[in-house]
Amino acid sequence: MEAEMQQPEFVETKSSEATVPNINNQTGTITKLQPAVQSQEQWLKYGEQASSFLASLPEYLGGFFNKYKQPLIVVGLIVAAIVTVKVVLAVLDALNDFPLVAPTFELIGIGYSAWFVYRYLLKASTRQELTGEIASLKSQVVGKDGSEG
Repeated sequence: MEAEMQQPEFVETKSSEATVPNINNQTGTITKLQPAVQSQEQWLKYGEQASSFLASLPEYLGGFFNKYKQPLIVVGLIVAAIVTVKVVLAVLDALNDFPLVAPTFELIGIGYSAWFVYRYLLKASTRQELTGEIASLKSQVVGKDGSEG
């Protein structure tokens, strides 16, 4: 049993992969290992791909915009209209929180409605004037003459 106790506990193994002979064969020089060079080349390839993509991006976006100009403008106008309505509603809601502002707006609305009825709706001649103004506005918006039908 004593003979078994004298054997070393750790066995040293040598592998050709584990050792790199003469890695620094001259004093003051460092030899580059192959895997580091390959990873650097891979990063350079990725950099070149990203650079070429970014170089062609303005041309691609210009072509995309020219191809889909009308739908993009329509979508932009719809988004702008939605944002405008939200902002106006937020401003009106904020104004409603001030005392006496809401009743003042109600009085202004009632006064304007009364003036409109008195100005345009009481007499037949003023109603004809109102229909003429509406037809003129319609022709300006639609782009057609109202008499063509």
